[in-house]
Amino acid sequence: MNKGDLVSAVADEANLTKAQAGAAVDAVLDAITATLKKGDEVRLVGFGTFAVTKRAAGTARNPRTGETIATKASITPKFKAGAALKASVNG
Repeated sequence: MNKGDLVSAVADEANLTKAQAGAAVDAVLDAITATLKKGDEVRLVGFGTFAVTKRAAGTARNPRTGETIATKASITPKFKAGAALKASVNG
């Protein structure tokens, strides 16, 4: 499923136009992104938690050449699925 498919599914489920559903999906994604940028987390009970983690600088190996390269420290978004989502997916 891509974003267009998601917008269509939301429009059908919520009885909205595709334009309204698209605006709603964009608003949700923008709110999650803005919260993560601030370093906070987004908890959706039953669905999961979006958070950011700090990755330390280190070294990695180029698999093609075997050369060791330095990696920079970074902040990475992550998602942890909630119990209800896990149960739903597992049947």
